[in-house]
Amino acid sequence: MAKLKSVYVCSECGCESAKWYGKCPGCGEWNTMNEETPIAAKSAVSGKSNSYKSQAVLHINEINGDVERRISTGVKEFDRVLGGGIVEGSLVLLSGDPGIGKSTILLQICQHLGQSKSVLYVSGEESANQIKLRAVRLGVTTENLGILAQTDVGTIAETIRSEKPDVVIIDSIQTMVSDECASSAGSITQVRECTNVFMHLAKFFGIPIFIVGHVNKDGGIAGPKVLEHIVDTVLYFEGERNYSYRILRGVKNRFGSTNEIGVFEMRQNGLEEVENPSMLMLSGRPKNVSGTCVACIMEGSRPILAEVQGLVTATGFGTPRRMCTGFDYNRMAMIIAVLEKRAGYFFNSMDAYINVIGGLRLDEPAADLTVAMALVSSLKDIPVNDNVIAFGEIGLAGEIRAVNNCEQRVSEASRLGFNKCVIPFHNYKGLSKKIKSSVDIIPVRSVREAFRAITEE
Repeated sequence: MAKLKSVYVCSECGCESAKWYGKCPGCGEWNTMNEETPIAAKSAVSGKSNSYKSQAVLHINEINGDVERRISTGVKEFDRVLGGGIVEGSLVLLSGDPGIGKSTILLQICQHLGQSKSVLYVSGEESANQIKLRAVRLGVTTENLGILAQTDVGTIAETIRSEKPDVVIIDSIQTMVSDECASSAGSITQVRECTNVFMHLAKFFGIPIFIVGHVNKDGGIAGPKVLEHIVDTVLYFEGERNYSYRILRGVKNRFGSTNEIGVFEMRQNGLEEVENPSMLMLSGRPKNVSGTCVACIMEGSRPILAEVQGLVTATGFGTPRRMCTGFDYNRMAMIIAVLEKRAGYFFNSMDAYINVIGGLRLDEPAADLTVAMALVSSLKDIPVNDNVIAFGEIGLAGEIRAVNNCEQRVSEASRLGFNKCVIPFHNYKGLSKKIKSSVDIIPVRSVREAFRAITEE
């Protein structure tokens, strides 16, 4: 038998090459080519053609189109991100940094599911005794939770076929090994093939399967990018080590909306859900201090209020410093350029810092106006009124552009006690009469106009 030669596979696009390249010839990404041993192809019988069988085609009207059946996890924030609960036969990928709480939240879910369902927890990283100790600490006492410390996919598949559990948890996919692949555990080929096995098991038996995935140094899921395409739902656990808060974000969901988030707090007895994240993010907000402004961002269908702090001070270096936490650096640089060119607020000899409180990350353009107001407030050393929020996208001409879900944002601000909202001018007409009468709404067209509005009594 001829020795199999190694090939180099791109972790981003799956492109294969006989030799190593610094830049992938397929997708153009750098340093993504990893050495792999290809799967040995099964030789066909000499003189015989492949025996493929045709399969009956179902017409669309013959397929049962009932609403998918969902299983509640017992955690409202987790159900929210999933779109209302676990869909039978779905494959869910949960990823995040080490120690962020992936295994913890899944083990806590087992406590509720075990009241009416049988759960199989497969661990390739911990022994059964280790899982037991963690379960005792988290208060998981259900008798319907089965533990299997195994990494061989074939053995796990046979166990699932014989036991037929209602829910399966695989922790983690990078430790799983298939005999069909000659490469080591955690390689691109192994991760892809093992995920395919679990996908077929989930669809064939109608069993929801959770798989835990590690992340690489760049924060992406370790393994090939195709892994995210195979699964039905992709969930990311986000959070800073210095904060006790954790954000569960849905970036892909075939059975619900994407970009939904759930907020949790890490405590001694595990993760606890935060039902009112806006109140949490605004707790401890300073009073009558310049450089702070409140934004209202949309995370999926949920409006969340977040405090943005800005600090502008004279630089001690030749080149002014720009630093961001929770906001895009390039976006901040663009906002500063607009403030200088279009509004006459100069930062050329000033260091500028932006910090989003609570570990949140503001990715949507609606936070532009809030960031600008925090910077200008610190530059002029004029406090923003405590009962004011501001949101809107800033264009390069200095104009304030309209944003979506304006009424939901204003309603959330009113619910938390804010009585003045600075919004884009073109959003004002779309608001209902009820919301206009309940909150003092100030439509603005420019950055200067917005700053005058948020500093007026």
